[in-house]
This record gives sequence, C-alpha cells and structure tokens, in this order.
Amino acid sequence: MFLASLEARQVTVRYARPGDVLGIAVLVGGPASVGVQAVEPSGLFRLSSRTLLAAARRDARVSWAIAGELNRRLYDTLEQTAVNAFGSVRQRVAAHLLDLASAQQEPAGRLAARVSQQELADAVGSVREVVARVLRELRVAGVIATAADRIVILDAARLYAESGGSAGL
Repeated sequence: MFLASLEARQVTVRYARPGDVLGIAVLVGGPASVGVQAVEPSGLFRLSSRTLLAAARRDARVSWAIAGELNRRLYDTLEQTAVNAFGSVRQRVAAHLLDLASAQQEPAGRLAARVSQQELADAVGSVREVVARVLRELRVAGVIATAADRIVILDAARLYAESGGSAGL
C-alpha cells in the first residue's frame, strides 16, 4: 500500500503478506486515499463490507477481531512512520529490503527482494539515483548482492543494523 504526492512521488506505507487483511479501517472510517500494487503474484479473497459489518454487530468476537486488526495496523503504521520520518535514505532502503525479502527465501535459505531500483526509490520516498548509490555502498560492504531481477541479502543482521532496528532510530 502506498501514498502518492501531487508530484507523482510515492512512499510505501505497508507490505501485505499472505493472510493479511486489507481495508478493515475503511469499514469504520470510510475510504482512504492510498494505492495498492502487487509486487508478487497474488490472490484475493473479498468479503462484503455489509456482511462483515452485520456479523460484527451480531457477534462481539467478530468486533473484537476487527479491533485487533485495527490495533495491529496502528502500531505497524506508527513504526513505518518513524522509519519514513526519522530514517536516512540508507535506513529506509535497508528496512524496505528486509521487509520485502522476509516474504521470500531462496532455495539456499538466502533472503531476496524482487524489486527494481525505481520501485525501491518509490517505496522509500526518494529518487532512483540516491537509492542506486545506497545499494552500491551496501554491495561494496558485502551486505547485499544485486542481480538483474532481485537483490540478495548476504548479511541480514548487518542490514537490520543498517535499518536502525525495529523503529529504534
């Protein structure tokens, strides 16, 4: 999920994983001005908002599950906001690479992010040239390796340290 500026820049606010829920906040607060883009082949299971709201009104367990999902989204958003607002481009690139790669392991157990430099720049709210420089620095440091179609994380612990830790900027 991403936000876009009037100048057509964008910043990623969330990566959804298999089994994640999208759109719960819309049930309570109405439409949001965010975009959604699949970066991997994806499937979608859609629930009718009317049906879900009716179930929530009938069953407190459904309401509580919705409240729990909203709470998780709030904390994730706060963490992502801290990274985007206070993190350097290097920290934001590291955090996004880890987030993207955490969903996909290569057969040898390495983490890999299938993302272009432009997609990564869009995700972190920067420009491709700056992101290319950061990737080059991380590659020279032996933290990542780049290929035509992916960025392989060679040292996840160092990349995590580069990210500033979990919002511990």
